[in-house]
Amino acid sequence: MSRLRLAAVAFAMLLASPAALADELAEASKLLKSGQHQQAMERVNKLLSGKPKDPQARFLKALIYTEQGNAREAIDMFRKLTEDYPELPEPYNNLAVIYASQGQYDKARSALEQSIRTHPSYATAYENLGDVYARLASQAYDKALELDNSNAGAQNKLALVRDLVGGSPRAAAPATVIAAAATKPAPAAKPAAAKPEPKAPAAAAEPLETVKAWAQAWSRKDVDAYLGFYDSAFQTPKGEPRPEWEKQRRERILAPKTIAVGIDAPRVNRDSEARASVSFVQDYRSERFSSRGPKTLLLGKSDDGRWRILQEKVSN
Repeated sequence: MSRLRLAAVAFAMLLASPAALADELAEASKLLKSGQHQQAMERVNKLLSGKPKDPQARFLKALIYTEQGNAREAIDMFRKLTEDYPELPEPYNNLAVIYASQGQYDKARSALEQSIRTHPSYATAYENLGDVYARLASQAYDKALELDNSNAGAQNKLALVRDLVGGSPRAAAPATVIAAAATKPAPAAKPAAAKPEPKAPAAAAEPLETVKAWAQAWSRKDVDAYLGFYDSAFQTPKGEPRPEWEKQRRERILAPKTIAVGIDAPRVNRDSEARASVSFVQDYRSERFSSRGPKTLLLGKSDDGRWRILQEKVSN
């Protein structure tokens, strides 16, 4: 599935910040865009300490949480923004992106429909809604084939939808920041056609999206989803039996009250059509422990078209 587009700040002029605050927000946004999540968070928290109700700072903080894989905090902040500023389409859109990354497509659809009701010319929400409809259609055709695998019509339609959304219909689309913060409102009239934004090659994007979704599952403490990213041929770190390793991982993930796993400065190397490695700086935080350091995940493409983890390498 093509990645849903996460809106960057674009509030109405009545919410525009003073020049000094706008400069600080722009600097924090640059830090976020460059992958410096912790530095961006520190700058935003400093802003909010002086203006705790500032909508753009709150919005940007929710974006940072999203990029760190902390879906729970991001959802909470975006929801509160929809309550305080129900006329703004962007918070609804971003809620939908997170819901879609978790496979909650009905919730994503409802949020996008609300986004469009608040701003009928908001093109990003329409594009995202189309992706969500395609995903729901894929799931429905898949279910039809489970009930009747000889249904040629459902087979053809499923193939068409899979060509549209790409990859396995069960793979969740991660949320991604795609633009720097802005202070101008979304235009009321239909905007002129813009040049398409450059996209990363599919060879690089698919393994990276898998790694981001893995971090999100870890952050929301969804152990079953987290373990599902590991291939049956995964090499456990110390050579221990797979059941023993899974038991340890389950205990360590469930023990903290909250977990936030950030993926900073990722680099993708495609070894072959079915093998790739993703190197990044892992930023792990919980109320018990925090760490930051380089990690590399070796991934392989399974028969079902999904990328799964074959090996983890942690550098000192």
